[in-house]
Amino acid sequence: MRFLLVIILFAVLVGCDSNRVFEDNKDFTKRSWPVSDTVSFEFEITDASVPYNLACDIRNNLDYPWSRIFITYTLEDSTHNVLATKLVEAYLFDVKTGEPFGDSGLGDIYDHRFPLLEKRTFTPGKYFVKLQQEMRTDTLQGILAAGVRVEKVEK
Repeated sequence: MRFLLVIILFAVLVGCDSNRVFEDNKDFTKRSWPVSDTVSFEFEITDASVPYNLACDIRNNLDYPWSRIFITYTLEDSTHNVLATKLVEAYLFDVKTGEPFGDSGLGDIYDHRFPLLEKRTFTPGKYFVKLQQEMRTDTLQGILAAGVRVEKVEK
């Protein structure tokens, strides 16, 4: 019984993230990211009085063949007017040692978060984020999921 209470308390504490406005990940069922697969997310901003950070989440395993990844993100408003688009890069493995970066909780699976936009102000409304892998290969092996996180900037 005591163990069950500890598990419940831990779940509640981990689930409490007051700065998170939106977070979602899309899993790639074949454990790879095809170049033709654009990952899309929709979120809503209700509070225009604070700035927000927009981040990309990548989950990979050791089958990923390169040290870094290139992703183009596109931010659109509710009318699909493009507000921002940029090619970004992130290192998933150390170039010299090959050691993986990121957090690991399940063997050879690693989670990474890297910034796309920082301290961005929004007007209230719906927004769309699209992620596209730009690695010059038809199928990017070893990528298990891609996601987006939107959070309020702490004052």
